[in-house]
Amino acid sequence: MPRYGPKGNVNLTPIKRDGQITVTLTIVGQAFNGLCFGAIALFLPLIREDLNISFEQAGMLSAATTLTYALGQIPAGYLSDRFGPKRLFSIGMLGFSVISVGFGLAGSFEMALANQLASGVFRSLLFAPGLSLIASWFPPDRRATAMGLFVIGGFAGNIVLSLIGPLMSAHLGWRIPFILFSVLAIGAAFTYFFFAREKPRTGPGQQVGMLDVFQMFRYPIMWVCAALQFIRFGVVTSFAFWLPSLLVSDRGFTLHEAGLVTAMAAALTGSANAFGGYASDRMNNPPLVIGVSLAVLALTSMLLVVVQSVTLLVLVIAINAIFLQFYFGPLFHVPVEVLGQRVAGMSAGFSNLFANIGAFTFAYALGVVKDRAGAFTLGFMGITIACLVGIGLTFVLAGMRKTALAGAAP
Repeated sequence: MPRYGPKGNVNLTPIKRDGQITVTLTIVGQAFNGLCFGAIALFLPLIREDLNISFEQAGMLSAATTLTYALGQIPAGYLSDRFGPKRLFSIGMLGFSVISVGFGLAGSFEMALANQLASGVFRSLLFAPGLSLIASWFPPDRRATAMGLFVIGGFAGNIVLSLIGPLMSAHLGWRIPFILFSVLAIGAAFTYFFFAREKPRTGPGQQVGMLDVFQMFRYPIMWVCAALQFIRFGVVTSFAFWLPSLLVSDRGFTLHEAGLVTAMAAALTGSANAFGGYASDRMNNPPLVIGVSLAVLALTSMLLVVVQSVTLLVLVIAINAIFLQFYFGPLFHVPVEVLGQRVAGMSAGFSNLFANIGAFTFAYALGVVKDRAGAFTLGFMGITIACLVGIGLTFVLAGMRKTALAGAAP
């Protein structure tokens, strides 16, 4: 409800304060989620040894949580638009944190796999609702920037994890730190539930229905965005999940050294993300930001497995990290820009469904390639090819967006 000041004028100060608190808590919540989720990738060499699993089985852990996470994207987006994003995000945070405690107690590959299948269900309630909630507190010409802010928390969690995780695991093993991170995340979930707020509606609006869900599939521009999302998150997951293992197994880094490099990469990715959204908003040209980012990623993915110098390797990883999610906000903003804020949750869920199918495919494929070929070289060369395909799709997206914004059907 609007709050009124003297003489009946609407007092927006409490609403702005609620927005600031909600955006901050959402980012902090994502940081704890990133801490728990990223711990699996960082501790993977220790987890593999403890559970006695192969690289292919390790890839199945990532693929399992990604599968259920992907399948939940459109339902989560629909429920967010229908019942409000804050409630969904709160349930997702709490459920994911509790499930993460269970992973720290898993005693076999089968238990870990079942845990990750359940984990993906609750993680699916975080993305579309959280993205929609943050964007709703910003004006329309700043929403690509807002969407870029959403993932900063996850990368902040990865930075903290990469700095303290190796030190903790050296003294406590991987299980105790993992459970500790999860317990802290449970506390963050309760804090979010009690203090976060949804933005008050300024008008009656039009309630979404099941027909709106199926409408997502009839827009060609959504399919182009879906293909780009398939590539985007496939690349992101490949680096997030396999980079520590590549550095340790292929390049001879210690876990502590790999953690420092991963922390650097997470810091660069998180800070650059918001700048990508800002650049897109200022230029009003999301396809340009998307295309340039994919071109850089194509080059750095190839160089990652080609350069021999450790200094050059770290430089390549740094450049890659800057552009890894630079186009996150612009790519998620295009469907909202064309279809409207009313279906923001569903459009984000639709896009993220295909993003996670890409993550499922890439994460599992890189594990298989590593087991078969003995190195990650062919896998990352494949990522280069995928990025080149994405550049071509960017030109298609630019034309479709221009037509849609000019008033034609999307």
